[in-house]
This record gives sequence, structure tokens and C-alpha cells, in this order.
Amino acid sequence: MISDRLSIRSYISQSRQHKHDYHQIVLPLQGVIEMQVGEFDGKVSVGDAIVIHAGLNHAFSADEAARFLVVDLSQLPSSLCRSLTPKFLLSPAILAYVQFCGLQLMSKTDAHLESEMCCMLLQLLEQQGPQLRIDPRIANVVSEIQQDISQNWSVERLAKLSFLSPTQFKTVFKSNLGETSQQFVLQLRMEKAKALLTHTDLPVQLIGEKVGFSNPSAFTRRFSQFFGQPPKSYR
Repeated sequence: MISDRLSIRSYISQSRQHKHDYHQIVLPLQGVIEMQVGEFDGKVSVGDAIVIHAGLNHAFSADEAARFLVVDLSQLPSSLCRSLTPKFLLSPAILAYVQFCGLQLMSKTDAHLESEMCCMLLQLLEQQGPQLRIDPRIANVVSEIQQDISQNWSVERLAKLSFLSPTQFKTVFKSNLGETSQQFVLQLRMEKAKALLTHTDLPVQLIGEKVGFSNPSAFTRRFSQFFGQPPKSYR
């Protein structure tokens, strides 16, 4: 029986398919993967996760530059066993932890630490619980946002992507995610900015541009409101 483990993987752009006798969770760290798992056939991007049950044939393809945190498991958390769809959204906190795991695995090898990280990730996924289901129209919108958070994601534009009126979109989005689309976009932008400030030496102005702020002052003001200190002080 396979031991639970984490690994960083990449795939090829040519579609492949296979199955294995263990469960697997695929969590994008960079880029997008196209997957066909059961009735699901679509994109899985940063902020998403997808569960592949043992013995289930699945097809996949991705740009070779994309990277993924993959969890191989002998047993799935009970919350994932109850989910009706293989793809689900990660909470911002779990996404941050997934990114931390990716950075740690790429920096050094430590079997004990990797085992502890895997255990913690499974506990977090178990606690996230029933919010795994999401309206497919909203899931599509979230996937588009996550692929490029720097764009101007107005309610009107997002509503068109979901084939809903702006009023309907606002209601359905908040009922699925518990916050407005603009709050969701801001959360993603601030978490991305914090990660870039922490793990890169990019200029603050460029980081602001990468997360959708063309005005440096607006970025500094928003970051300060969100984290209680300006970007330069955080760095």
C-alpha cells in the first residue's frame, strides 16, 4: 500500500490518460491543467484542487512550465469522499499553506517534515468540509479570475462569463463563496502581493501592477488597509 506523500510535478501538453491504485489530489502551484475525471472535463488552476479516486481512469495535459503539488494517498479525508464533484475551491488560508508546501519541497528534502506537512494539509482539507460544492457557473468565473488577477474584473464582466445578469450573479456568487466577487478578487490580489513581497525582490510598484494596481499609491493604501502596514514595511 502506498504511503501518503507530497511531491512537485509537471506534465506535458500532449494529453495522456491512466489510472492508479491509490487516491490523488492535484493542486496547481503555477499554471493550469486540463483534466477529465469522471463527469468533470475542464481546467484546474491555482486556487483549485481536484480529487482522483483510486482505480478511476483520468486524462490530463498541461503546459510543461506549469507546476503542481500532488498528494498521493492510501485513504481520502472523509469530507472529500462525500463531495459530489472532483474539483473544488481552496480557502485562502489553505491556498497559502499549499504554496508554502510547494516552496518547502523545492528548497530541501526532509522526510519527517514532508510527512508532517502532508498530515497538516489533510487536516485542513478535512476542516474545510462541505464548502467543496460550487455552482459550475461560479466555478468557471473563479477559474478565469485566478488565471489573471491583474485584470479589471468588474461585476458586469464576471456576470457575462457566468451567463447571469449582474443582480443574479451577485446573489449566486455570494451564496456560493460567502463574500462578494470584489472581496474575493481583493483577497486573491493581496495574498499574491504578500507572496511576491516575501519571496521575490521585485520592486513594490511592479508587484502592484502584477496584482492589478496601476497606481502605486492605491496599491500601498489598499495593502495597508488589508494587512495593517504598507508594502515596504511588510518586506
